[in-house]
Amino acid sequence: MEHTRTPHLTARLQGFGTTVFSEMSALAARHDAVNLGQGFPDFDPPQALAEAARQAISDGHNQYAPGNGVPALRRAVADHATMHQGVTYDPETEVTIATGATEGVVATLQALLDVGDEVVVFAPVYDVYPAAVAMAGGSLRTVPLRQDPDGVWGFDDEDLAAAVGPRTRVILLNTPHNPTGKVFSVEELRRIATVAIAADVVVVTDEVYEHLVFDGLPHTTMAAVDGMRDRTVRVSSAGKTFSVTGWKVGWVCAAPPLTQAVRAAKQWITFTSGTPLQHALAPALTWGEAFTTPLAAQYQAARDLLCDGLSELGLDVTRPQGSYFVTVDVRDLGFDDDVAFCRTLPQQVGVAAIPLSGFFTDPRDGRGLVRFAFCKSQAMIAEGIARLATGLPTLPRT
Repeated sequence: MEHTRTPHLTARLQGFGTTVFSEMSALAARHDAVNLGQGFPDFDPPQALAEAARQAISDGHNQYAPGNGVPALRRAVADHATMHQGVTYDPETEVTIATGATEGVVATLQALLDVGDEVVVFAPVYDVYPAAVAMAGGSLRTVPLRQDPDGVWGFDDEDLAAAVGPRTRVILLNTPHNPTGKVFSVEELRRIATVAIAADVVVVTDEVYEHLVFDGLPHTTMAAVDGMRDRTVRVSSAGKTFSVTGWKVGWVCAAPPLTQAVRAAKQWITFTSGTPLQHALAPALTWGEAFTTPLAAQYQAARDLLCDGLSELGLDVTRPQGSYFVTVDVRDLGFDDDVAFCRTLPQQVGVAAIPLSGFFTDPRDGRGLVRFAFCKSQAMIAEGIARLATGLPTLPRT
């Protein structure tokens, strides 16, 4: 696909312009639209967490934290992994606090990739990954996720085997998956693990939606699969679980040799950040299922409200297994350009969504698919549905 060249920008980042999230959120703000596009909650975090942050500031935790993270939070991250996934980490040598999961992924790729190395991802692809791979001098190989007749996303072993080659250094896996909402099953993880072990590659897992899994499905980390604990870099964060996306506190868990590599790269990116927020989050990670079970139920109810409302409007909706995103196909309504559709919505209908073509290396693969977010109050979701019900029939068809 042709891109206008950006002056002064290095060749490896040409084509990575302003993110579609920034564009659609700006349109939403400009037109006072209900923002069902970008994935951030419209409600506050738990009061106890907010109070803990205020207390940490009052207690003087306002200077640089240790580069690897506040010890109490590293211990809490390790305990959290054991509690929810049965995986044990040493907080001193295997847990590193990052400025959000994004920095965790970026630092890991900077640490592991040499120029020319390849990273295998499952498409559609969260838009940070291609840019992060490019900044590290690597290149992307994609394994397509396809829907079966029941709308369930999956992958073919043949596609995965074809994507992994002699230059493959990393398989980058996002589960629960953004944007499809797919939760990779234990059986699928084992299939990926078989390939990773045979090719002697590292699997980097982005698990930021680990507690947003629905309909009784489990979330399993790749690190818990036989043979994968010491070749998996597990990345997650507090943003999605505790509704604090602006705090940007994440973590990276990996065996000591991998952790040493990640820390060597990370120290030159942000070094450290968010000292009082790190202190506040340490006790929150011990809340356990008394917090995470109602959280998943809250989001499942929001998912169903949005999916049911969109379906009643005649949209072809794929109900997600996890995350907080719904994929819809607008082509049956006559809209074959998802970008034009999403650019029209804020102004003419007062609703914002995200075009899915931006999540594919070839935008044509996502043409006509749109992502809506349900990490919103039920009142906001209902208002968005009401606006769509009024405005959809008058939108220009392409």
